[in-house]
Amino acid sequence: MLGMGLAAIDGTIVSTAVPQIVGDLGGLAVFSWLFSGYLLAVTVTLPVYGKLSDTFGRKPVLIAGVVLFLVGSLLCAAAWNMASLIAFRVVQGLGGGALQGTVQTIAADLYPLKERPKIQAKLSSVWAASAVAGPAAGGLLAGYADWRWIFLINVPVGLVALWLICRYLVEPGRPTGAGAGAGVRTGSGSGSGSGSRKTETRARVRIDWAGALCVFATGALLLTALVQGGVAWPWLSAPSLGLLGGAAVLGAVTVLVERRAAEPIIPGWVWRRRTIAAVNLALGALGLLMVAPTVFLPTYAQSVLGLGPIAAGFVLSVMTLSWPVSAALSNRVYARIGFRLTAVLGISGALLILLAFPLLPFPGEPWQPALLMLLLGAALGLFQLPLIVGVQSTVPYEERGTTTASVLFCRQVGQSVGAAVFGAVANGVLSARLGADGDLDALARALDSPESLPPATTDLLRRAVDAAVDYVYLGAAGAAALALLVLLFLAPRRFPVLGEEKQP
Repeated sequence: MLGMGLAAIDGTIVSTAVPQIVGDLGGLAVFSWLFSGYLLAVTVTLPVYGKLSDTFGRKPVLIAGVVLFLVGSLLCAAAWNMASLIAFRVVQGLGGGALQGTVQTIAADLYPLKERPKIQAKLSSVWAASAVAGPAAGGLLAGYADWRWIFLINVPVGLVALWLICRYLVEPGRPTGAGAGAGVRTGSGSGSGSGSRKTETRARVRIDWAGALCVFATGALLLTALVQGGVAWPWLSAPSLGLLGGAAVLGAVTVLVERRAAEPIIPGWVWRRRTIAAVNLALGALGLLMVAPTVFLPTYAQSVLGLGPIAAGFVLSVMTLSWPVSAALSNRVYARIGFRLTAVLGISGALLILLAFPLLPFPGEPWQPALLMLLLGAALGLFQLPLIVGVQSTVPYEERGTTTASVLFCRQVGQSVGAAVFGAVANGVLSARLGADGDLDALARALDSPESLPPATTDLLRRAVDAAVDYVYLGAAGAAALALLVLLFLAPRRFPVLGEEKQP
């Protein structure tokens, strides 16, 4: 939980100190890369760390992730300009990718099926606490100390996590030998001798570095195009088309490399197995729909409801309160009706809640969207956790890291796609409403000081933002409907749980 906490608090604590960082280092035009660079590094390394944890075990990968994250934190604290800080944030992200995927996998290794919802709910509570504590801690450190402390504070937490992991983490039931189970036995009987065993061991620890590089490069180009398209440059401009075209070419190269690799970073069975493919697609849709509350709801709360930043953050944070509780109780549901049907109930509830958001009155009261977010968190807790626990239970130890990483990778990519698509939707609605080039961020800044605008103008702008966010929530409802269709028509009725973890 401490290791997960490092990654969880990072985004929220940094965002509150941006004004101080820009004031000290400059680089206002590129400061968004403080977050984009970190996100890119986390996302594209998830499949790599998943395969490495299956090959060498979870513990060394987790230790390497914590060390790399702490090194990146120290470098960020010592940054001398915006370019160096962005580069060091990428180093942090390289460690964050190991933390996010490996901790989720270890939870499945350490706890039997009946106990996993409780530990997964505790991990979810880390994210909930970070959503509340991160902005407060970041604001205090930036306001009363120095912004560099938002990175230095990671060091004591990380060192304690590192000590606990090194001293107490024992991987139960791990096959002997590095990457045991991944290789293919070449000998038959005692006649194969020690030479065959050595050959088998060498085959087991073979790393697909070419595939890792291709996955990293493809993901970097694709996510850069999605994150920066429509922001740093127009969607149909040469940079966007070049990045998307390059990602398509590298994607084809990646497929060819992975098909020929002995131990591919992203094995073909990740998409050939019906259960894993369905969960990947469903959680990719979850990443897509999560953009609506996490990115657009704070703007709605401030610009339409007229709330301050802290109150707007509370409207969103109530979702993080109900999510872990719902997740912790989900085992009582899927123990009776199964993983698939539990997830269907959760995403169906989320679909109805997302459709209800555009029906809220204008301007409305803050408790109304807060109530919807409380219900949305409860619904998504029933949706996400049974799918993660269920898919982890269908694979053996030597495939669990790769499976978990593929699920998290799809969710992260879905989030990036959602930010790009819904950003374009919101700006398009604003353009249609205002008869000019719409920019949601510019309107939000204008509405920060409504007293400086004529009342009629303020009302017009607020109604335009309200309409834009309503359309975003309709798009999120479409993503929920997509996840529902995937579960109904692609996911098996009962997940093929292995061994002693038979599904009730």
